[in-house]
Amino acid sequence: MDRCVKAGLGLAALGATLLGSAPAEAYTVYVSNEKGNSVSVIDTATMAVTGTWKVGRRPRGITVSRDGKEVFVCASDDDRIDVLDAATGKVVRSLRSGPDPEQFILDRSGNPLYVANEDDSQVTIIDIEKNKVLAEIPVGVEPEGMGLSPDGKVLVNTSETTNMAHFIDTKTFQVIDNVLVDARPRFAEFTADGKFLWVSAEVGGTVSVIDVAARRVVKKITFKIPSVNDEAIQPVGIRITKDGTKAFVALGPANRVAVIDAKTYDVQKYLPVGQRVWQLAFTPDQAMLFSTNGTSNDVSVIDVAAEKVVKSIPVGLLPWGVAISPN
Repeated sequence: MDRCVKAGLGLAALGATLLGSAPAEAYTVYVSNEKGNSVSVIDTATMAVTGTWKVGRRPRGITVSRDGKEVFVCASDDDRIDVLDAATGKVVRSLRSGPDPEQFILDRSGNPLYVANEDDSQVTIIDIEKNKVLAEIPVGVEPEGMGLSPDGKVLVNTSETTNMAHFIDTKTFQVIDNVLVDARPRFAEFTADGKFLWVSAEVGGTVSVIDVAARRVVKKITFKIPSVNDEAIQPVGIRITKDGTKAFVALGPANRVAVIDAKTYDVQKYLPVGQRVWQLAFTPDQAMLFSTNGTSNDVSVIDVAAEKVVKSIPVGLLPWGVAISPN
């Protein structure tokens, strides 16, 4: 193991210890490579790529089954979702996703799967065991972001062109409300208590914080980075710690991840990462945060407690999505 890896793991373990938990465990990280038509597999124990799996064309959204045995990948240009065996990396089946699946999220129970179909202005709900479409829900133009409330009762989809967050009842599969946000919303993330929803606006350059009960925007977070043009600051992926104290926002071509006090909404710092950062994912213990950096073809590893980038890992062509095994 090289010195950088030792340093990175040491920082993560130290951060976890300071938080009163056990040292960081080893997990498996899956990265979808949009131009490579592949998934890179990373072992957090070695911080190295251990495998590259071929999937369908233009893979973007990626997630892992609740038991960690299967990996789901949106093969956007093939209009399907590939399901891979996590043990072998082989595609074992494909799901009927509807046209151009971009992002998705699994139900808290592990089934069904909620899918945003970008080219068809709809959300498709799929029973993953039966490979059956349960519902097709009309939403705004170019749906992308998908968020699910902690209790699993409310699904939120963001539509990039309509500039709205659509609230959907997961029992009736009906849209129950719409909230206007800034231009080109790309991602939706609930706080762990379910009281607030954070929505990033890529063109608007903001993050809207929505009061879930009132269904209204209560705060807009803006960003200002010295020596970086405002047009380059394009918020996309968002992750919020379980304790509700910190939020991390990927800022696209600004090549930064913003660290935000999730209580006061103040931006604390900007972490330099690779080029064109897209998505973010915590390890289950939240000791580490991984970012996909599209045009530098790498992944940055952030020590959450230290708020510091500790490692860069080369992956495939145009890494876009990232998901981490729960075990």
